[in-house]
Amino acid sequence: MKATEILSAEHRVIEQVLDCLEVMVQRAETSQTLEKQSILDAVAFFRAFADQCHHGKEEGHLFPAMEANGYPRVGGPTGVMRHEHELGRKCVRGMESAVEEGNVTGFVENARAFLPLLRQHIQKEDHCLFSMADQVFTAADQDRLSAAFERVAQEEQSARTHEQYLQLANQLADAYGVPSRTERARPHDCVHC
Repeated sequence: MKATEILSAEHRVIEQVLDCLEVMVQRAETSQTLEKQSILDAVAFFRAFADQCHHGKEEGHLFPAMEANGYPRVGGPTGVMRHEHELGRKCVRGMESAVEEGNVTGFVENARAFLPLLRQHIQKEDHCLFSMADQVFTAADQDRLSAAFERVAQEEQSARTHEQYLQLANQLADAYGVPSRTERARPHDCVHC
């Protein structure tokens, strides 16, 4: 599996949890209460799976490889993606703080900013950035990136494994009536994130 296919498969899982987050927001707006544990589970997923593992692969390996192949960081696509990662991190911190404070409005505002940001970000990567990468990367480049992704997974292993985050994504999907998209994220070599 190409490195960009690994990242794209992970996007499907992230979208699944975004769909769950959207339901959490709708319920919070309607009831003016927070489903704290579920929201904190989603925040943990976004922080560990989406950011540390997935964005870590992009920022640590994919983007530098693209930059080495002529794509500029400043004013270029990788710089835009890095900036959007930072904006997403800010939203996740805001959601977590709001939940800890019991601030429904703060949670809703941060989640409402995060949802379109990350969905549009994923679309840009899936339909533009990964195609750009695939055009310049050789098969050997893709193999090196896939091997680097596996090293990231092994070296930066947290208390939860990749499989546990997929299970968490499915538990949230079951709880919020969202279809599962995790099957496509299983076949790659990332065993731990």
